Amino acid sequence: MLRFGPAEGPVVVAALPLFEEANRTRAFAVTILRALAERGIVGLLPDLPGQGESLLPTHETDLAKLRAGFAAAAASLGVPVFTFAIRSGALLDGDAQIAGRYHLSPMTGADLRRELVRARQASSREAGEAFDPAAIDTATEPVELAGNLIAPAFLAELSAAAPSTEAVRTVRLETEAKPADAKLPGSPLWRRAEPDNDLAFASAVAGDIAAWIATCAG
Repeated sequence: MLRFGPAEGPVVVAALPLFEEANRTRAFAVTILRALAERGIVGLLPDLPGQGESLLPTHETDLAKLRAGFAAAAASLGVPVFTFAIRSGALLDGDAQIAGRYHLSPMTGADLRRELVRARQASSREAGEAFDPAAIDTATEPVELAGNLIAPAFLAELSAAAPSTEAVRTVRLETEAKPADAKLPGSPLWRRAEPDNDLAFASAVAGDIAAWIATCAG
């Protein structure tokens, strides 16, 4: 778990998106946490079960393990914390004891599953391979989607998974049509082919998080 900021102060625990989007947005999330540290806010970025440096293989994780890992990270400092989740990371903070949730471009589990299936369909077409999405529902072994081996039970869980709506501030890109509490200019880094960063966007998000925390504390 990476830790940023002062020894004491408001605490933000970050949840990266699931699967490949975590790699694409990690530098962006770290930039935001460093910017929060400059504002006197403690930041934590845990590697959850099946993510990052975790020793658990991706195909052995599921929503329950990920949520329990995030809740444990949030409880590790023994003080009320705020969460900051990007995209499908918003599916992971529902079991944590928190003071407030900040969701950046959150998505449902069903949306994530559709994107994973579309990515697999596209790669199968390019490789000239056959792929039947319906086979996912009857699979008994891990399924490879977008370069990740995922347990069929995890994929089934995603169909009904949704972000928590309690004590949440939802922020989206200006280009997104879905409703939000605020919209910011920036780049959808999670859609890029390679990991990247957007310093101006990260600064705007950090500023919004800091202002939101100040409002919650008040």
